[in-house]
Amino acid sequence: MATRGKKYLEARGKVDRSKRYELEEGVKLLLETVFAKFDEGVDLAIRLGVDPKKSDQMVRGTVVLPHGTGKKVRVLVFAKGQKEKEALDAGADFVGGEDLVEKVSKGWLDFDKAIATPDMMGLVSKLGKILGPRGLMPNPKVGTVTFDLERAVKEIKAGKVEFRVEKAGVVHVPVGKVSFGYDRLLENAKTLLEVILRVKPPTSKGIYLRSIALSTTMGPGIKIDPLYVRGALKS
Repeated sequence: MATRGKKYLEARGKVDRSKRYELEEGVKLLLETVFAKFDEGVDLAIRLGVDPKKSDQMVRGTVVLPHGTGKKVRVLVFAKGQKEKEALDAGADFVGGEDLVEKVSKGWLDFDKAIATPDMMGLVSKLGKILGPRGLMPNPKVGTVTFDLERAVKEIKAGKVEFRVEKAGVVHVPVGKVSFGYDRLLENAKTLLEVILRVKPPTSKGIYLRSIALSTTMGPGIKIDPLYVRGALKS
């Protein structure tokens, strides 16, 4: 079994592992347990009362975090003609048609998000085995297959993130960096949780928010009270 360092153990000692904290308490405590020398990422892990094996209980969507994730996102756009210029003007990092499809097919993947116009999907679909497993395949359900490239690119650059429930019923989403501080982290976390509540499948019965954990890259997990979150965000 791997042993934990002294600083981690000191940080974990500040967290009552038997307690479920209110969201505001949890964010404050998270910032008090930071010990790494770099600007750690902050994540929320949310276990949902759904069965991802059932298509009508798949929880998937996007959220534009008001303060972004703190990460510079490299956006690639598959487009041609006038749409190439629109994508470049909107701030896309890489734009192209058949030439870009061929480049990616040969293994080039130096980008974080991919967008495509609908008329390009015939070519882009051939990259499914490359882009799919990496979560990079453009998808109309999350707004990355569209002719409105200006909006799509700017939303991603501004902090739009995708989420999808995993096989175990858990959704993992980054909500910022430690350097954001209390107010911005809290607002990002609330925005995400509001969207998660809003996309609850009608067929999901019983308790929807089963558990919530807030953590930094290196720090201990902090349990957040789902009942408090549900009441606070719906009030």
